Amino acid sequence: MGIFNKSCRSQIVAWSLLNTFLLAACSSPQANTSTTSTPATNSSAGDTLRLLYWQAPTILNPHLAQGTKDFEASRIVYEPLASYDKDGKLVLFLAAEIPTPENGGIAKDGRSVTWKLKQGVKWSDGQPFTAADVVFTYQFIANSAVGSTTFANYDAVSSVQAIDDHTVKINFQKPNPAWSLPFVGLNGMILPRHIFEKFNGSNAREAPANLIPVGTGPYRVVEFKPGDTIIYEANTSFREANKPFFKRVELKGGGDATSAARAVLQTGDVDYAWNLQVEAPILKQLEAAGKGRLDISFGSFLERIAVNHTDPNKQTKDGERSSLEFPHPFFQDIKVRQAFNYAIDRDTINQQLYGVSGRPAANILVAPDIYNSPNTKYEFNLKKAADLLDEAGWKDTNGNGTRDKNGVEMNVLFQTSVNPVRQKTQEIIKQSLTSIGVGVELKSVDGSIFFSGDPSNPDALNRFQADLQMLSTGNNNPDPGAYMKGFTCDEIPQKKNNWSKPNYSRYCNPEYDKLWQQSNTELNPEKRRQLFIQMNDLLFKDIGLIPLIARADVNGVSNRLVGVNLTPWDTDTWNIKDWQQK
Repeated sequence: MGIFNKSCRSQIVAWSLLNTFLLAACSSPQANTSTTSTPATNSSAGDTLRLLYWQAPTILNPHLAQGTKDFEASRIVYEPLASYDKDGKLVLFLAAEIPTPENGGIAKDGRSVTWKLKQGVKWSDGQPFTAADVVFTYQFIANSAVGSTTFANYDAVSSVQAIDDHTVKINFQKPNPAWSLPFVGLNGMILPRHIFEKFNGSNAREAPANLIPVGTGPYRVVEFKPGDTIIYEANTSFREANKPFFKRVELKGGGDATSAARAVLQTGDVDYAWNLQVEAPILKQLEAAGKGRLDISFGSFLERIAVNHTDPNKQTKDGERSSLEFPHPFFQDIKVRQAFNYAIDRDTINQQLYGVSGRPAANILVAPDIYNSPNTKYEFNLKKAADLLDEAGWKDTNGNGTRDKNGVEMNVLFQTSVNPVRQKTQEIIKQSLTSIGVGVELKSVDGSIFFSGDPSNPDALNRFQADLQMLSTGNNNPDPGAYMKGFTCDEIPQKKNNWSKPNYSRYCNPEYDKLWQQSNTELNPEKRRQLFIQMNDLLFKDIGLIPLIARADVNGVSNRLVGVNLTPWDTDTWNIKDWQQK
């Protein structure tokens, strides 16, 4: 679900975000200042906006989604109260003004924030949007029976109150420095109470609106084939005059990243292609065709390897694998995890596959820049890796080429989603691991399955029925609190929480949890910044997971499309109401 380092200006902006409790947001209160323009012409080309997502969306409820693709598709329909633009400034959507201490929106004691809502906003079915919908959205997210995937952003909330139809107050359990996490950005999309109130429980995934949503955004869904195609039409109830600019949006899912790049850059068949994780030389060649351009920006996306701290091959009495009941047979040993970390050739991966769109990484928290720890350093050293495995007692005692200990062979199943860059990354890593006596089986899972979040799907990344898995994610808010919470013990996905939590590695360290709890109430910006760096450094020291590449967000934009204004703090589709044809 998507964050990128910008210029010195963004570093200054990010620094000011640390002071949100005292200084509100990074900008003075502002309304959305998008200008009203003339709609597109009635030509067939101008009527339809064509989007290509090679990872196909499977659900359109953002609070039940696991994959970025699902947030992207949902954001065309749903809106938050506000979001952050690329410069870290709050931009209004459903809120009428940005809370500040001066306007009374941010409480002096840090225990609440009050939002004024825009009036006259309607859902796409014509029903009025009110504060009751915001209250309900929190109740839905906070209901453990729902199994919401966005709860980390609301963990500090004690209650949400509708003061009147157009005023909502968010109360926090303790003084909260991250008041702008709830209802802001892609994790803050508001659901309609009248549509979901009958599905606020264990039946949440049965709601018809998970497939045909009712939102306040510029478009509404008229047809959805999960894993394939979504057809949107302009929302006639949308509040902004003469917007959106297209009558119809077609989001095609599936295929592969290279074909998606070709469709926008070379053949011009589509207007926008998302997440072009394609080898750098191929992208350069395709862009030379002149039909489109690459939009490349660095943020918080980190390609990483989740190391399973539980045993994926044992199962509990009720059939749960990768359960906390069974520690991993060798990844519980930190020397083994260190050995695997030394065996990763990040420089080769980046040089051969990512080029200018990647940077080898040691940190887990890479954006904003002020949180990027200076204390870590990666190293590729196969001798150190082999020596550590020897020290840990893993040696090839039976001469079959694979290390073993106490009758257990050091074989790993390494899985990721289907993508040429990821498959070639797997091969590079496998070659290194094999050279030090580790048996490696590679597995590739279609993105619509791997990122589905379906609790009944054994190949989903949250179920993690493998030893290693590769994926990319990062903080989607300038405040990294919710992201860093995702590595605490309480965030481990298990059967009892419908595998809805984000700590895929099943990493658990009470020392880390203590640091996060301190950061959750620390109002001093510099002290809080240091706590986040300490958390990052502890994850690095423990090898809670293995960082690989700080990935740029690479997308393809047709030369005939204007108005695309991407931000690292929301989905690519966040301002789709402003997209239009030249």
